[in-house]
Amino acid sequence: LADRRGPAEETSHGNAGVIQREAVLPYTFPRDVGKIAGYALNRLPEANLHWSALPGLAPWLYAHWRQSQPDNVVRTARGARPLVERCIEEHRSLMMAAGSRVVVRETGYLKVYRTPARLDAEITAGEAAQRTWGIEQSVHTAGQLRDLEPALMGPLAGGILKTQPVSVDDPGALGKSYADLFTARGGRLLTADARTLAADPGGWRIATVEGPIVAREVVVALGPWAREVLDPLGVRVPLIAKRGYHMHYGTVGNAGLTRPVLDAEVGYVLAPMARGVRLTTGAEFALADAPPTPVQLDRVEPLAREILPLGSRLDPAPWLGGRPCLPDMLPMIGAAPGHNGLWLDIGHHHLGFTLGPVSGRLLAEMMTGQAPFTDPAPYRVDRFAVGAQEAF
Repeated sequence: LADRRGPAEETSHGNAGVIQREAVLPYTFPRDVGKIAGYALNRLPEANLHWSALPGLAPWLYAHWRQSQPDNVVRTARGARPLVERCIEEHRSLMMAAGSRVVVRETGYLKVYRTPARLDAEITAGEAAQRTWGIEQSVHTAGQLRDLEPALMGPLAGGILKTQPVSVDDPGALGKSYADLFTARGGRLLTADARTLAADPGGWRIATVEGPIVAREVVVALGPWAREVLDPLGVRVPLIAKRGYHMHYGTVGNAGLTRPVLDAEVGYVLAPMARGVRLTTGAEFALADAPPTPVQLDRVEPLAREILPLGSRLDPAPWLGGRPCLPDMLPMIGAAPGHNGLWLDIGHHHLGFTLGPVSGRLLAEMMTGQAPFTDPAPYRVDRFAVGAQEAF
């Protein structure tokens, strides 16, 4: 395993810690003109757009808009379902083998709403999703929310508990425990710059601090940095990184949470972690090398303090990570056409932590000639190629 840093020190270190068993339906491009305008003008806290990035992002946004049409959303959900349905099972298998001590909470996650109208609309949508996709939920009034989470307060109309997910109190530590399992089973961790990857008569070669390594096959699993390796090899993938921030907070008195809470009308998550309460922001659209601009954090922190008595910030600076997104919000899992021995496992958008183990299992089955547990066709690498059904 060649990486420039240690295991689990990038994107999956910084998420809300939820293994999202309910996440069959994808994040979609809004269809409401008013909401689109609000995002474009940076008037909604769940998104922040750098206008300097728009020329480069425009083709991807257009493709994402196309993929967000109802028929395409159904196709994405059908593709996501086999992975999502096994996500907890595959995590638990690795947790047990690794002897992980990370706290696992079987409490689901809670979506809270500030207005009755939005709550009612989401209840109706959730009931339809439960009938069609088996996404389980329970509805709670404002008073019942306090039974679930006594520390919640303020202007809440009610909430929806997604009962199938589980969450952990330290996703970075869990990732490191998986890396320890890898080395215990004979794997090696090497420090390397993945951009040195190149074809070799023996297959593929990469330069590491311990010298070059040559292998018959190679897997690119680089999240938001995948294009830095794939573009020079001539493998074109329509991948962007939605950036996001987090900050940890103490709490006042004995206030705390037993599960992650999504403030659904504002667009941030409060997640109980070993370090404190982690506040994670929505999406920022920016150039890959743009300096951090954590304005969303500053916007939502006062709103978060309305519903939970947060204490002081605990981190010296906001953490910044990137969510690697393809237009249809499905990962690419499989062989790169025209590049013998080159395999991809990328593009898990907001579900990298959730889908890492199960997509790894699928890829391993494909690479070793085993019967895959599900049809890998929805995740094929060339599905956006010119002439494909859904050209980018």
